[in-house]
Amino acid sequence: MGAGVSLPDTMVAMVLTGHGGLDQLSYRTDYPLPHVGPDDVLIEVGAAGVNNTDINTRIGWYAQTSQTGQDGAWTGEAMAFPRIQGADVCGVIVMVGGRVDPARIGQRVLVHPCMQATSTGAQDQWLGSERDGGFAQFVSAPSAHSYAIDCALSDVELASFPCSYGTAENLLTRANVTPGERVLITGASGGLGSAAVQLAKRRGAEVLAVVSRAKMDACAVLGADLMIPRDADLEDLIVPGSVDVVIDGVGGANWPGLLDLLKPKGRYAVSGAIAGPWVDLDLRKLYLKDLTLYGCTSQAPSVFRALVDYIGRGEVRPIIAEVYPLKDMARAQSDFLTKRHIGKMVVVPPTRP
Repeated sequence: MGAGVSLPDTMVAMVLTGHGGLDQLSYRTDYPLPHVGPDDVLIEVGAAGVNNTDINTRIGWYAQTSQTGQDGAWTGEAMAFPRIQGADVCGVIVMVGGRVDPARIGQRVLVHPCMQATSTGAQDQWLGSERDGGFAQFVSAPSAHSYAIDCALSDVELASFPCSYGTAENLLTRANVTPGERVLITGASGGLGSAAVQLAKRRGAEVLAVVSRAKMDACAVLGADLMIPRDADLEDLIVPGSVDVVIDGVGGANWPGLLDLLKPKGRYAVSGAIAGPWVDLDLRKLYLKDLTLYGCTSQAPSVFRALVDYIGRGEVRPIIAEVYPLKDMARAQSDFLTKRHIGKMVVVPPTRP
């Protein structure tokens, strides 16, 4: 297995046993430690963030993308159970595989949750979906995807970054957002949206944030230039054809209006559909305005490397809504679904004796 410190034979883990309700979450105190391959590291988890995808995977929301006719995971393949979820991981390396430098033991790391495929036509793997994730005391991850980080932020604060901020940075990168451009961000108070606001401002963009009225003040603190009430008619507040880029994680019935706001040759990037995945698209609008649409899931390693650098330099800040012990995952997911929070919910596994 490689070099490491003395470890127990089993660990505490929150295990997803199948698609369905919260009863599919099983809190185990006797779960085997993850396998550590020759290019992997074993990480003792300090904290792990909660994401929309944890709930979507549990309820089988990705079933429509399944290539097998079964409830699918992110890749469209059938989900393998039992599965430990958790794409957001901050922790300390306690063991390394045989081809990994033992000097990595003791490093605090953030894990890039997108394990990008290296062969043509292959699917990426996602931590907590295609391989076990961070809702446990330990997680195994490729050494190349485990980024050392040295800063004053706590494990809880750092665990708020990987999935939401990585996704937001990927959206902005794919859409090639540049200084001075006008960027509309939907769902701007959630984990993804609040990250996108900060990261778009970091790029020098003018940010228009769509947010519920109750959360407008909090969103303004993140740097948004204009707050737009979620229940407003966008075209009453934004001149059609005046937006360079739309960053969307919402979708739903109001989606067609987003394309009306874009300038000719505007760009739209999406990585979520919390208001519904089915939308109406007038193809004439798409081609007559020369719009470009980006579906964004796969992330190049350079995206996460850049994010880690931003964090280390203090150019983005964590937004923590609430912290839960791992055993209270059902409560965390229930609270998440109320959508009353701003920023990220994070779970903390029990520490070893």
